[in-house]
Amino acid sequence: MRNFFITSSEERDENSFSFRPSEDVTQVNTAPSLASDGASARAERAPLIPRSLPVCAGRLRGTFILPVLIAVFFISPFGADAAVRSLTVGMSGADVTELQKALIDTGHLPKGKATGYFGPLTETALKKFQCDKKIICTGAAFEGYGIYGPRTRTALGGAGGYTAPRATVYLNGKPRTGPATEKFEISGWIPYWRTATGTADVLPHLSKLTAVMPFAYSVKSDGTLADTARLSEEPWTSFIAEAKRQKVRVIPSVMWGNGESIHRILSDTKKRIALEDEIAALVVKNNFDGIDIDFEAKKHETMDYFSTFLKGLYQRIGKKWVYCTIESRTPLDERYSPGAKIPADADDVANDFIEMAKYCDRVEIMAYDQGTVSVRLNTARTAPYAPVADPGWVENLITLAAQTIPKNKLILGIPTYGYEYAVTPLGGGSYRYKVLWPFNPRYATDIAAKLAVTPTRSSAGELAFTYHPDSLPAPTGDDATQVQQVSVETTTVAQNANSALNSGKPFNYVTWSDADAIADKVALARKLGIRGVAVFKFDGGQDPKMWEVLK
Repeated sequence: MRNFFITSSEERDENSFSFRPSEDVTQVNTAPSLASDGASARAERAPLIPRSLPVCAGRLRGTFILPVLIAVFFISPFGADAAVRSLTVGMSGADVTELQKALIDTGHLPKGKATGYFGPLTETALKKFQCDKKIICTGAAFEGYGIYGPRTRTALGGAGGYTAPRATVYLNGKPRTGPATEKFEISGWIPYWRTATGTADVLPHLSKLTAVMPFAYSVKSDGTLADTARLSEEPWTSFIAEAKRQKVRVIPSVMWGNGESIHRILSDTKKRIALEDEIAALVVKNNFDGIDIDFEAKKHETMDYFSTFLKGLYQRIGKKWVYCTIESRTPLDERYSPGAKIPADADDVANDFIEMAKYCDRVEIMAYDQGTVSVRLNTARTAPYAPVADPGWVENLITLAAQTIPKNKLILGIPTYGYEYAVTPLGGGSYRYKVLWPFNPRYATDIAAKLAVTPTRSSAGELAFTYHPDSLPAPTGDDATQVQQVSVETTTVAQNANSALNSGKPFNYVTWSDADAIADKVALARKLGIRGVAVFKFDGGQDPKMWEVLK
């Protein structure tokens, strides 16, 4: 959704918008990338985009090879129904958590590191245990060193039994059966800053949707709710009435993007319970079908408090739906170059997938705002490479999430917007990208038309083009306001917009998600067998052909 929240006062025009905060950040293609899943940023992983907000306002995202996982299945000592798998770097799940707890008990892993994700810290601890127990103390992974297999499992007391999740769909702990639950779901967010155009855009297409999520409420610093969208007023009242008539779920979003405030409130038992009560009462009073929890920029130390919050809300909300919108979690080996120094806390995460699978009826992965944060794809794709969402990157996110969260709860977030970057060639095939702003597609097509440049399909499957800002004609009339939005200082200007890459000089890179890119994501979600997709955002500014592929 966004790596930031958007406010109406920050909008440029109907086709460009800004996320908060506004600081410029840079990223080099070959550099280690940001921490995923909302964990606090490290120096070794400079973020492409500031993560202060949901990515609902900017939630962002072909093909790469997943690491080969050595997996041995055998009869479990924990019962005939439990398939026990060998564990290695990159895997996650309840069995990984149990392994980590056992290594903590033996003193090989620091306390507080039972994250459920098998990262380099867990691997180091496991290798030391294997050496101490004289199981194996050298060799490659395929020989068993650093792999949690049968011999090591026996030595550690059998920790880490794993039972594959069932395919049953649950609503607040109760199985939901019948044809309706088998439907591929299509939903999306309507931003409060584009209420009129957003509701008008969606209204003729309601029959295609399973749910709509208005950005409706935000959380104030004192832990109470702010009525941001005013759903009790027009045009929302008429829109919600029609959605209910067509049996489309109305699931308003509660937005919160301040990590410090989130931790302060959720770690305070009294304030956390008060927030749970207020949200549950809000849903009941307004007869909403449920609520969408969109708390972003959380810290690792908040993870358990957030899980407790979800459990409390889940218990209070009765038969209503609980949707959970979360940042993408990139596998560790995607974020660092081979041989790079990986921090000990690199596998710290902000969302406990195991707990979310218990208390969230739908888990919406914000699979966008990728930027350059896949080191593996950075080197595999044709430059410039700074996509909103590369399908290869997206597939890896969903594959990782599906190890812990049942596929029938997983929703793929799909972007409808784009980004403009100021790009500096560094030589040797590397580029520095400075994000300028996000935009709706018309912004890009207008610039392309002025420059007589034909956008092409990028290596990430999005439309894109390059240009030098000074190649734009001098503004006149109403265009004079818009040029302020795209002007940047340049010292050298190529004579031809198409010569940007050949000149070795700085240039602008424009990339966005059009209807074909959206169709690719929908097809990917179906291929992966997950519940459905959620579009960020419905505001009337996306590619109008989008509605033709949402089916």
